Amino acid sequence: MCHNQRLEFLGDAVLELIISEHLYKIFPDRTEGELTKMRAASVCEPSLAKVARGLDLGRCLRMGRGEERSGGRERPSILADAFEALLGAVYLDQGLEVSRDFVLSCLNPIIEDVVAGRLDRDYKTELQETLQQTSPEPLIYRIMDESGPDHDKTFTAGVIYRGCVIGRGSGHSKKEAEQQAAKDAFKHLDWLKTSGPKPTGAGK
Repeated sequence: MCHNQRLEFLGDAVLELIISEHLYKIFPDRTEGELTKMRAASVCEPSLAKVARGLDLGRCLRMGRGEERSGGRERPSILADAFEALLGAVYLDQGLEVSRDFVLSCLNPIIEDVVAGRLDRDYKTELQETLQQTSPEPLIYRIMDESGPDHDKTFTAGVIYRGCVIGRGSGHSKKEAEQQAAKDAFKHLDWLKTSGPKPTGAGK
């Protein structure tokens, strides 16, 4: 598991480089903000999980009984991590050029869906960009709670703005929980942009 996590760390960096370079080349007129959104949607957890399913990576994973019984082979967070670990191994064994060919062959259909607006929204990026129009203060995401066994955890995340929790969300991975928290914050977006968050929301 530790070795897979190291490969995942490497694969994540390689993936971001390859997709960043590819989008930069094929969309010469897009702004930095637009390219960032497209990259985030292309390499988000649901996108990578979809690619991993196409490669049948779930079948190749070694799992404990509990994780197996809880459907771990189909869990998006596990599949996305497995794809990044596989890419890390490809990079170490074959180098950047082969890794680039591998990534683009897998993700080109995803990128086409992103450009056509057929994928789920990246609420985290949208929320950050929207609020920065009125304030340069950054958003902070914090895991507020974890529940369930190790093989089937549920995370609850909060998004904090100006010291106050403005949205909460849950999911089976930290990334999913953070996206749901950002989505929740959008419910109060008009009020936030004009009035700011309630001071009583901090720390709740």
